[in-house]
Amino acid sequence: MAETTTISEAARAKRKERVGEVISNKMTKTIIVRIQRRFPHPTYKKVVTGYKKLYAHDEKGEAKVGDHVRLEETRPLSKTKRWRLVEIVERGSGVARVAV
Repeated sequence: MAETTTISEAARAKRKERVGEVISNKMTKTIIVRIQRRFPHPTYKKVVTGYKKLYAHDEKGEAKVGDHVRLEETRPLSKTKRWRLVEIVERGSGVARVAV
């Protein structure tokens, strides 16, 4: 009886994970991460690169601009934040990218 009432981590649905590049860390405990996705265009079949910005929770403030990070889906933390930082996959060069 007690076994059915407890929810284990394995029984819960698998949370989505994404890997992307930090493009801003100017907010307190929040980073903006750009996720890259490559897919063939439906009509022309050329491979197109699409981008999406995700707001993620960074509790310790350890991610810097240019870092490649792994995010995990979580409950809504604010109006726009639905992701949290799991780990920093690769440290960036420390130089911010210049938008052209």
